[in-house]
Amino acid sequence: MAQQKRDAAEDAPLILQDFLPYRLSVVTEAVSGLFASRYQERFGLGIPEWRVVAVVGQHGSATTQEVIGHTGMDRVRVSRAVTRLADKGLLDRRAHPQDQRAQVLRLSRKGRTVYGEIVPLARALQASLASALSAAEHRQLRAILDKVAARTRQLAADGAED
Repeated sequence: MAQQKRDAAEDAPLILQDFLPYRLSVVTEAVSGLFASRYQERFGLGIPEWRVVAVVGQHGSATTQEVIGHTGMDRVRVSRAVTRLADKGLLDRRAHPQDQRAQVLRLSRKGRTVYGEIVPLARALQASLASALSAAEHRQLRAILDKVAARTRQLAADGAED
C-alpha cells in the first residue's frame, strides 16, 4: 500500500509552482530585478558588480575568494565583475601580502561614494519588502531561509541529489 502511494506520487506531474527550488528562484529573480532596475540605470552596475561592491563595502576589503564565499557567485562571474569595477574606477586591486596569487580588493573613493548612495536604496527596498510581513513572519522567514541554506550546503557537501 505504501509502495503504491509512493509510485503514484512519483508518476504524478511536477507542479512547477509547488516546486521549492523553482519558487525560490522566481522570488530571487524578482527581487534582484527590482533592485537592479534601481541601480543599473543610475550607477551602471549589474547584479554581480553590486554584490562585489556590497561585500567589499561591508568588510572594508576582501579577496576574490572571500567575495565568492559571501555571494555564492562562481569564480568567473566574480572575476568579470571585479574587472568591470576596476575599469570603472570603483575598485582598487592590490597584491595580497601573504599570497601573491590573490588580490586584496578595496573600494576606491568613487566606489565608496557609490556604495554610500546604493546602501540607502537597498535598505529602502528591504524595508518595503519586509512591510508585507509581521515581525514574527519576518523572523520565521529568516529562520526558514537559514534552514534551507544549511540543508543545501549539506546536500552539496554530500554530493546528494535528493
